[in-house]
Amino acid sequence: MRRPHEPRYDTSLLTDHDIYLFKEGNHFDLHDKLGSHPMTVDGEPGTLFAVWAPNAAAVSVVGDFNGWDVESHPLAVRLDSSGIWEGFLPGIGRGALYKYHIVSATGEYRGDKGDPFARFWETSPKTASIVWDLDYAWGDGDWMAGRGAKNALDAPLSIYEVHLGSFAREMGDRYRSLSYLELADRLTEHVLACGFTHVEFLPVMEHPFFGSWGYQTLGYFAPTSRFGTPQEFMALIDRLHQAGIGVILDWVPSHFPTDGHGLSYFDGTHLFEHADPRRGYHPDWNCYIFNTGRYEVRAFLISSAMFWLSKYHIDGLRVDAVASMLYLDYSRKDGEWIPNIHGGRENLDNITFFQKLNEAAYTRFPDIQTMAEESTAWPMVSRPPYIGGLGFGMKWNMGWMHDTLRYFSRDPIHRKFHHGELTFGIWYAFTENYILPLSHDEVVYGKGSLLGKMPGDDWQKFANLRLLYALMYAHPGKKLLFMGAEIAQWSEWNHDAEIDWRLLEYRHHRGVMTWVRDLNDLYRREPALHERDFEPSGFEWVDFRDAEASVVAFLRKGARPQNMVLGVFNFTPVARPAYRVGVPMGGVWTELLNSDADVYGGSGLGNAGAVAAQDAPGHGHPYSLEMVLPPLSAVLLTPQNWL
Repeated sequence: MRRPHEPRYDTSLLTDHDIYLFKEGNHFDLHDKLGSHPMTVDGEPGTLFAVWAPNAAAVSVVGDFNGWDVESHPLAVRLDSSGIWEGFLPGIGRGALYKYHIVSATGEYRGDKGDPFARFWETSPKTASIVWDLDYAWGDGDWMAGRGAKNALDAPLSIYEVHLGSFAREMGDRYRSLSYLELADRLTEHVLACGFTHVEFLPVMEHPFFGSWGYQTLGYFAPTSRFGTPQEFMALIDRLHQAGIGVILDWVPSHFPTDGHGLSYFDGTHLFEHADPRRGYHPDWNCYIFNTGRYEVRAFLISSAMFWLSKYHIDGLRVDAVASMLYLDYSRKDGEWIPNIHGGRENLDNITFFQKLNEAAYTRFPDIQTMAEESTAWPMVSRPPYIGGLGFGMKWNMGWMHDTLRYFSRDPIHRKFHHGELTFGIWYAFTENYILPLSHDEVVYGKGSLLGKMPGDDWQKFANLRLLYALMYAHPGKKLLFMGAEIAQWSEWNHDAEIDWRLLEYRHHRGVMTWVRDLNDLYRREPALHERDFEPSGFEWVDFRDAEASVVAFLRKGARPQNMVLGVFNFTPVARPAYRVGVPMGGVWTELLNSDADVYGGSGLGNAGAVAAQDAPGHGHPYSLEMVLPPLSAVLLTPQNWL
């Protein structure tokens, strides 16, 4: 006779086929099988627990329901050599706090561990997992049905990168971060006002240290409880989707923190991480590195990705620190790394991991995107695995970002000597599907804000910043801008403070936000600016040789001949009242945007809205425009009619 609340061992969510897939590393729905699952068995409500601890001699569930007693609720190991321990605990339901007490078979370790598959955690510094469900009535059916077109490679993709904890704070309540529900309307309204198509959240997965910005992830299946419940995070996503805004999550499969209640040394052995510190420990970040050569670990990580895409309706995953995963000698000196079986520096396990991750993601969710933060020249990051690529949909263009910011930081009088920093990016612009990122990494750790990087007096700083944004939006590649940049924040990002919203009281800051809005509107409206971002046929230099004047001009082209935008960029504070630019057709060219317009905080110099092409050849074209180039400005034009 079983005593009341005594564990039962006759219930499981795992089948023999599940175990087979798990052992070979191809089970990508482990979140539906492992972890804690509230359910009713034979009319008795409770929770089924399942945890992978193959080197444990004993595992029990401890929590607030049993006084954290390690003896009262033991789990039983499965007899299929999977290393999974299970048990159904009656009377335990939603909201119960728990951990796994693990006694290692090595005899040298015992400890309480959070659930690797927990769907909810206590807020740090507390460390318990929480039994929870994911019941939610979604209202984003229209978005989900049509998002394939919004996330496509030929669609406009303008991403607003957000750290949820510092987007806005509640002044009257201890300056706390806003909750998911408080953010839902405020963030959505701001993104709509600025015209972005997507938001990207710095990692929301549970993390013990707020100052890591989420990049030291501990709970790979739980949104952080700092801002609310899983359902409240769903409500934030739902609100954005219903407003037509896509949602991308940063995701960190490269490393995890060393906190004792987490994944490290999980069952008294190096289960999730490599045992050898030359592969398993990252000295720069003081963290452990996942052993993706172990099939079960690979399945754990890919299940995490599938979890966010399926349970939370996520539209894309930006994968962090890909370069650190591709190279065995990443940030290591000689003797501090182990070559692969061929004697090389390439991490063969992680290459396979990325390929399987992307194959699974695009097979199940063909209407999403995966994006790699990869900072080297590794080939074919955004090409399919069947031709040897890693399989990502897109890659961050770190080279363009570094070259461009270096160029813009120079005094304009010296820019003519560094013209190549401005133009070099086109040489490789179509080797990958690139995103142009002006991200959080460029406005922290003493780097200053984007506005602060700009040279000159205040007027020139704002003009340079508007020019930088114009170049990014006209250049081939999707767009990403970190929060605060859209209002030209003076100070660099501080995760303990909100965006300096008071700056919008001032004309030049409002002007930059208006400029970003109008750039986003034009970018979405003009196929030439997004349709062929990844095709050489979508770009044509008009003139890249005028280093002396620090001027460049190029055409962006859509799929139809009539979709064409000319961008002319003056990177000096010298106005050029009669600058000639060759164009492929006659007629009137309408001025779409001028960064020097008064409404943006400029001097108001321009071309009265249009320029008539002259029958004078220029730059290899049969016609040319004699136009006014304002100082430190971008002018974007399109042909009004055909001749």
